[in-house]
Amino acid sequence: MPDLAVHDFDELEPPPGATQGWRHAANEEWLQRALAYQEAGRDLFLCGQTPLGELLATPSATKINGISACLIDCDDETRAARIQARGSRWFERTAGHLQSEFSWEEWIARHISWAKWLREHAADPTSRPDAILNPSETGMVWSRWTDLKPGDPRWRVHVIDTTSLDPEGVVDDLVSWIEAEHALLTEGKHPWALAVEGTEA
Repeated sequence: MPDLAVHDFDELEPPPGATQGWRHAANEEWLQRALAYQEAGRDLFLCGQTPLGELLATPSATKINGISACLIDCDDETRAARIQARGSRWFERTAGHLQSEFSWEEWIARHISWAKWLREHAADPTSRPDAILNPSETGMVWSRWTDLKPGDPRWRVHVIDTTSLDPEGVVDDLVSWIEAEHALLTEGKHPWALAVEGTEA
């Protein structure tokens, strides 16, 4: 896919103990990069853990021609096994300064809990918005989605369950999804692009 730029969110190198404010600023930086790609006629595929609601609230979100979200998921047992397989060095790197507060098992439990919420958030914008919503955060425009109800065409998160898929199968599903989203945008039918037409950031 020559017109697709692929990046990982953590290329920005999160500092130890990165705060919610840092993550919000990083979301904005990625959107600025997306705008540069957009100007050059390329799409950005960004891999990370930013929930759809947080990205939509980021100041420059309404400048993007179309935002599509995909949750790459798996069942809890598989997730725990995959995290275990990463070993203690991964735990040291990701837990960082929190290692004294959480055991390895508790760290896995936190990941599983976050994954559960991401799954709920993908299906329903009204599911525990307080998990990310911070009214005191300056610049964030939470009102872009906080009034949305389940089933609203603007709230679209494609889910790929990787529990039984090999990497090639995941790639095939991702490519099909990307092509379908790009077709919607090209045809002027992308719900997010239509939803934000005329919206001020």
